[in-house]
This record gives sequence, C-alpha cells and structure tokens, in this order.
Amino acid sequence: MGMMMAVSFERYGRLYYLDPGGLEPSVGDKVLVPTDAGPEVAECVWAPQRVGEDVAGLPVCAGLATAADLARDERNRRRRAEARSAAKRLLRERRVPIKVVGIDYVDSAYLVYFTAARRVDFRGLPRALSRTLGARVELRHVGARDEARLQGGIGSCGRDLCCATFLTGFEPVSLRMAKDQDLPVNPMRISGACGRLMCCLKFEHPLYTGFHSDAPRTGTPVGTPEGDGVVVGHDPPADKVVVRLDDGGRRCSCDRASVCGPRQAYDQARREGASDGNGAQ
Repeated sequence: MGMMMAVSFERYGRLYYLDPGGLEPSVGDKVLVPTDAGPEVAECVWAPQRVGEDVAGLPVCAGLATAADLARDERNRRRRAEARSAAKRLLRERRVPIKVVGIDYVDSAYLVYFTAARRVDFRGLPRALSRTLGARVELRHVGARDEARLQGGIGSCGRDLCCATFLTGFEPVSLRMAKDQDLPVNPMRISGACGRLMCCLKFEHPLYTGFHSDAPRTGTPVGTPEGDGVVVGHDPPADKVVVRLDDGGRRCSCDRASVCGPRQAYDQARREGASDGNGAQ
C-alpha cells in the first residue's frame, strides 16, 4: 500500500499520478511535477490518499509551487499562445496546408505539433518560424488520435474525451469489439471526435465478453425469482438479463446471478454437485 495523488497540467486535462512524497496538498493547489525539462507547475485534482496497489516507481511530487514558479508558468503559457498565433499567421501567408494543433515550450525551444491531409514539403518553415519567434523551432507531425488528445473536447457520451483525460496510450480498436457490444456497425455511431473508432470500445470490451461468457443466450428458457420465462435481451453494463415471463408475457430485468437454465436441469446439476461433494468427503 502507498499514497498517491493526481494532477493535471490543464483544466480538465489528462491526469498524471504522483507519489506525494510526504506532502498533503488539497484539491486546487499548485504543485511541482518532475519532468525531463525540469519541474513544471500542475494543479492537484485528487488529494493524496492511501491506495491498495503498489505505487512504487511513481514520480515524486517536487513540492508546492512558489510565486516564482507560478510566474514562470504564466510566462510560458503566454509564449505558447503568442507562438500559436504567429505560426498560424505565417502558414496562411505561405499557404502551407498544415494545421497547428498544439505548441510546447521546452528548454527555450518551441515544439509545434501539426496535422496534414497529405504529404507536405515544409522545408525552410522551421527556420522561418525560428526567425519569427526568436527561438529554436521543431515541427512534429501527429495523427488524428493525437490531434484529439491535444485539443480536447466532448465525446458523444457528453463527457470529456478519454484520450485527453485518463488514457495513457492508444490501443488497436476493431469492428469486432463493436459487434460484441451489440452496437450498430455504423461509422457515424461508433467513431470518436478524431474520426477513428472510439477508444472506449477497447477498454469496455472485457466487460461484455465476460458477461456473454456465462449469461444465457437469447431464446434460452430460464428460471427467475419472478417465475420461468425466455431470455429476450441483455444489459451487460447493469449485469442484468431481460426475460419474458411465461405467465402473461410480462418482461422483467433480473440480475445475471439470479437467472438459471431450465428448472429441471438446474435442480439436477445441484443434486449432482451435492453428491459429488459427499463422495469426495
């Protein structure tokens, strides 16, 4: 067991987990996070608390941010905003068909992240940007998923994008995952803000496969606490099975654990299990 806290560099941005290192910051406090470029200011969004998992190896919080740290962070934010405007203006003037999606200011240099619909020859552009911004500039091409992560937004579920909040990496997502979750194979329904298949199809998939592995299939006669019936649907997120009762055709939603197969087979299996247990003794 150990102590863990969560911080974010941007409001409603991706969460990063730290070892508080003996500190006890409150939600909203500004703290220092160790990075390759030195300590950076972030906001505490999850106060330190004890967790059951082993948290060894987490970065250790470098302390509470001072007034000088906050002033430096504000200067860097202002530099990034000014650099973004200057870069967009230069690209319009040169008619370069690329889109700036994010800018970092690290070690007195700018990292400009961009997307492009096709291959673009931008030779000479970094040098022109360096003259405009007065610092070294490096261009980095990113894909559609990284563009959504950098810009953020709201998903079809009404929540902040998973990639911009808690996901630490992208994993392959397939149409089979959508089919296993009984979703329509319609790109407009199962695509995220990036235009690719939604990441939640991946990390929610084990819930559905686990449910369907032992839940009775549609059309199976079953027994429920409310009487016998036939399975007509499933509700994996709620771990429930929808049953149409033989008595009157009424539908009920029952916990998966309370739904069994045909009553005779169920009773027989219980009797055989009891006899096997007695024999083992």
